[in-house]
Amino acid sequence: MKCNVGSIDRIIRLVAGLGIAIAGVVFESYWGLIGVVFIATAVFRFCPFYPLLGINTNKKES
Repeated sequence: MKCNVGSIDRIIRLVAGLGIAIAGVVFESYWGLIGVVFIATAVFRFCPFYPLLGINTNKKES
């Protein structure tokens, strides 16, 4: 599993994921689980949809 999420992309995913997860808790909605997916992709630095689309935001491996 190659890292395909760059540093700026990682920060955006982490912030958006935290916001969505917190909103899910506040509004008692299962939509907050989408935030967990964003957080996981930021932590593991891998997005499973990027290889399908041919995207790589990680500058180190480009």
